[in-house]
Amino acid sequence: MGMIKVENYPYLYRDEDTGAIINRNSTDYQQRLKIIKSGDKQEEDLKRMREDIDELKNLLKILVEKNIG
Repeated sequence: MGMIKVENYPYLYRDEDTGAIINRNSTDYQQRLKIIKSGDKQEEDLKRMREDIDELKNLLKILVEKNIG
């Protein structure tokens, strides 16, 4: 597997076989993982909030139906 240094980027290399860009700076890599994990947590939180809203809407519908009927 040959690696070609990316011009003007000291930690980036291109894999000759796949064309993938590889970041060999472990600090940047760890920061990127934290960002991804943070985004995943936000997605989970948003999903949970949507589920809570759906549950509240259903409960409100039940209350309205009981008061009307």
